[in-house]
Parts: sequence; structure tokens; C-alpha cells
Amino acid sequence: GMTSFFYFDLGQYLSLQALKENKEGLTVYYKNNSITLILIFILVYIATAAFSLPGATILTLAGGVIFGPWVGTLAVNIGATFGATLAFLASRFLLSDWVKQKFGNQLKPFDEGFSNNAIHYILFLRLVPLFPFFLVNLISGLTQVPIRIYFFGTMVGTLPGTFIYANAGSNLGS
Repeated sequence: GMTSFFYFDLGQYLSLQALKENKEGLTVYYKNNSITLILIFILVYIATAAFSLPGATILTLAGGVIFGPWVGTLAVNIGATFGATLAFLASRFLLSDWVKQKFGNQLKPFDEGFSNNAIHYILFLRLVPLFPFFLVNLISGLTQVPIRIYFFGTMVGTLPGTFIYANAGSNLGS
């Protein structure tokens, strides 16, 4: 437990360090290859969210560093929303048994929340990070929530937090 804490903490520090050190190179590359870099970034973010990989926070900061707060927020939002939706679909149609086995004990409050008021509940889950992003993606897939409500609720609900991180990123090293 303790070693992984230090390992991940160190990893984050090194990544932040790397971001600061490579800021100029990334900025120059972005000026010359804007669309390409945005698309690559979105694809990486989709994969990170879809496969529940660590690193979303550092990616969001990187979005702010490279693209500035507004484009960074937009790129992260697209990546996070599509990635979360892929994880949701995988949970609903491919991995439901595995997700039930692993996280089934946390299903009841989600079921109740979605059946009471689905759009308010997904907005709440995204605005107030009580549960990790990946857990919301996977457990939501086991509920009856319609995909469009999940998709748009995720898109809107993640915007404020995304902007805060992207904006912090854009101020990194300046």
C-alpha cells in the first residue's frame, strides 16, 4: 500500500515536471500541427477513460498546458465523454458479469439514484466526485439509465472540473 502511494505520487510529480520541461516544445508543435495534435490528444483521452487507465488528471492538465484553458477543456470533454461512454457500453454489453462480481455491492445506490431522476443523478455524480470516474462509468452500465442521458449528463457534468484543471494546466510554469 505505502510503496504504491509513493510510486504514484512520484509518478505524478515526474509527469508534472515533464510537462513543465516540455511545455515550449509542445506549444511549438501545436502551433504547426494544431488539428493533428488535438485529434491525437482526444484519442489518447478516449482510450484512457474507456480502459479506466490512470493518468486522466495529468492529461487534463496537459490539455491546458498545450491548448490553453478553452480548447483544452473542449478536447478533454470530448475525450472524457466518449471514453466514459465506451466504458459504459462495455460494462452494459460485454463485461456485465465481471463488473457485477467486482463492484456489485455498490450497485444499489446507483440503481435508486437513476430510477428517481436519471439526469439529475448523473449530473450529481459528475459534479461531485464521490466515486471515481471509472467506477461511475462501469456501474452505470449495469443500471437502466438510457445512454443519451448518461452521455449528455457526463458531458455537462464534467465541464466545471475539467475547466478548473485545464485552466490550472494553462498556468503551469507561466
